[in-house]
Amino acid sequence: MKSPLLSLPGAVPAEGVDEGVAAHYGDLFREQRALADGTGFVDLSHRGVVAVTGDDRLTWLHLLLTQHVSDLPAGEATEALILSANGHIEHALYLVDDGTTVWAHVEPGTQEALIAYLESMKFFYRVEVADRTADTAVVHLPAGSITEVPEGVAVRQTPYGRDLFLPREELEAFADRAGPPAGIFAHEALRVEQHRPRLGFETDHRTIPHELGWIGTAVHLQKGCYRGQETVARVHNLGKPPRRLVFLHLDGSEVHLPPNGAEVRLADDGPDGRKIGFVTTSVRHHELGPVALALVKRNVPVDARLMAEETAAAQETVVEP
Repeated sequence: MKSPLLSLPGAVPAEGVDEGVAAHYGDLFREQRALADGTGFVDLSHRGVVAVTGDDRLTWLHLLLTQHVSDLPAGEATEALILSANGHIEHALYLVDDGTTVWAHVEPGTQEALIAYLESMKFFYRVEVADRTADTAVVHLPAGSITEVPEGVAVRQTPYGRDLFLPREELEAFADRAGPPAGIFAHEALRVEQHRPRLGFETDHRTIPHELGWIGTAVHLQKGCYRGQETVARVHNLGKPPRRLVFLHLDGSEVHLPPNGAEVRLADDGPDGRKIGFVTTSVRHHELGPVALALVKRNVPVDARLMAEETAAAQETVVEP
């Protein structure tokens, strides 16, 4: 979905998975500061939107998701995962129930596979699943924003701000009154600062929730009866996920940021040292400078000096080893 807001002054299109919205509008750090101050908005209209209706929607989703949603109050935001039979993360859903419909936004391009799985699990439950990406745009308002939300729009209220499920036809009119736009680069910089994982960035084909700190926020440990639950319980009881998420402060003298997938090594092992992890997301933050998230082996010492390709990095613990 190509956003009409790409026609706004200064808009530079994003590439890769975020293609279709603006990477920035000409001033990356100003846009970050605006979001941190609670002003402006982020166009996330490229994200997939899935709606589930029907009397059984919450009890049915409760059986499929890692989160406890059978008694989810209307208007209360949550997030959840869908795992493989081996406990590996396949989908991440950011959802809210408005009293009649469960609205969820997901990574761009993943909604079709998600819907196919959900359709295969309907059986006798009174539910309907619909792809609403074509007519619904996700817009993010930062924490502290006083922008008025149009009546009837589903809202996910989180500690980081509000996600609106806005009719796509109203996107341009909303942008006119919502304050200065911020691009996806600014949104990503704050996400990294907040240590929040993102599917397809902090995950690969074998990532389990414990490695990213998704236990608690997206996984409820007191419920079972979902695919992959056995792995979640076993790793939780043993307390030994194979990898852990770390936050990296990168050497600011380097011009280039290490890309997604860049090898992470122990600095003391030199340039030929063995790989102990990889960079998942790297950004330039308006206050912290160049920073990144990375996934490293669990047994890497928490005080070890690291190298992300040729860039020196100091680590902060996100997931305890």
